[in-house]
Formats: sequence, structure tokens, C-alpha cells
Amino acid sequence: MQDIQSALTEACQLLANSSESPELDADVLLCKILEKNRSYLRTWPKKQLHAQQRLQFKALIKQRQQGTPIAYITGGREFWSRDFKVTPDVLIPRPDTELLIELCLPLIKKEKSCKIIDLGTGSGIIAITLASERPHAQILAVDSSEAALKIAKQNADKHHCRTVRFAQSDWFEEIADKDFDIVISNPPYIASDDPHLQQGDLRFEPQAALVAQDNGLKDISQIAEAACKHLKPTGFLLIEHGFRQQAQVQAIFESFGYANIETHFDLAGQPRVTCAQWHP
Repeated sequence: MQDIQSALTEACQLLANSSESPELDADVLLCKILEKNRSYLRTWPKKQLHAQQRLQFKALIKQRQQGTPIAYITGGREFWSRDFKVTPDVLIPRPDTELLIELCLPLIKKEKSCKIIDLGTGSGIIAITLASERPHAQILAVDSSEAALKIAKQNADKHHCRTVRFAQSDWFEEIADKDFDIVISNPPYIASDDPHLQQGDLRFEPQAALVAQDNGLKDISQIAEAACKHLKPTGFLLIEHGFRQQAQVQAIFESFGYANIETHFDLAGQPRVTCAQWHP
């Protein structure tokens, strides 16, 4: 027999060399097995685990020891205070991307219709969050991956979101719609030779959603160029990018004739999102 506290202590020791947060990881994984929250673990530390629970917990700890991201083990990750389903077919939602939401919401009037396209929607976190916060918005969520779109649609159903349409397309290639008020995207922006791709969670995430040619700038450039043909006059373009890409992204926007170009900083104080307006 083994109680909750001893199981967690053992798990922390096993994860000490493979995780930056062994205690948190152990808690999250045991909560998944027990279908309880973390406060339950502290309230009932001496509660005995059943044999099946111990076996399941050890199996999950082994996956984490091998580097598998917590989000892929649990099948979910929180974004903007909502829980989203994630699988290895989509990127793991990150707090940095919430900056896109923070910048986009003031551009959308609550009681008026607004056309938005979310390019590279992945698990759908941006499109679904915007739709939940601005129910009058008409949102088109686009991804080139059929598997990713399947997850995004499941997340839309989970959050009872009926105002988002989905389309499979390589950026704007299959998109005939025009006159968008907002084009928003968290595209691939990591260079193919970036050593971070061989570290941490990035090793397990879909490379097509991470890596871009031209030192990580190719997809950003393609989006900026094509968005000109799909935005309304004075419409907005918002793109997340790497913290070392501020100057290059601003230069790309300038080269295609965008105005009011401004880069915004994430919670760590790094340049993360560049916004601009289209003025034909």
C-alpha cells in the first residue's frame, strides 16, 4: 500500500533530474489519476492509493521522465482561464500568446459585428477565446493541418462556441473571403537551426507549427503580404513572433505598406507581438 504523500515524494525524486518543476508535475499527474484538484492532495495526504492508481501514476511519471510534456500527458492546458484539449497534433498553449488576446479585444466592439481570421489556429485557442469574449464577431479559424482542425473543432464544441467557422488552408491560399477587420496569427517563427528545438517541450511539438525558413521569418512575411488583399482599409494585422525578431518583423510590415506599426511586450518583458494597420 502507498498513500498520497509517499507517492508524491517518490515521484518528485524520480522527476528531479528530468523536470524543472517536479513537485508541480507530480501533483498534476496524480490529480489526473484521482480526478481531484491539488487541494485534495494536501487535505488527504494519508489516503491510500489503490493498486491500479499506483500503476497508472507510475506510468505517467515514466512518460514525464522521458520528457513528454505535461499537457500531452494530461490532454489539456489552460488558456485565458479556459481548459483546452491538446494533443501532439497541436502546439501547447502558452501564456505569451494571451498577449494577442489582450491586444485584439479592445479592437472589437462588444455589440457590433466584426470579421476576424485566425491563421494557424492549431487547437483553436485564439479563435475560440475571441468568440467567447466577443460573441458578435464572425471568426474564421484556418489551419493547414486536418488533425489540428479536428482538435480545434472539439474545443469549440467543448466551450459551446458556435460562431467560429473552420477552414483548411495554407494561410490565405484557399480563402476567398475579403474585408476582414482583423488578421491575427501565431505562426511558425523558429529558425530550423535553433538549438531550443532540441530542448524541453519543443522536442515533442509539431515541427510544422514551430519552424519557418528564412531564419523563422518566411511565414510571417507570407502572411503580411497576403493579408493586404484580405483586410479592410484600416484593418489590423497582429502577429506573434520571437523575442529577437522585433526589428525584422517591423521591417517586413513596412515593406508591404502597413502603418502604425507597434511591437508589444510579453509578461517577461520581451518583444512578442507586432501590430499594424493596413492603409491602401
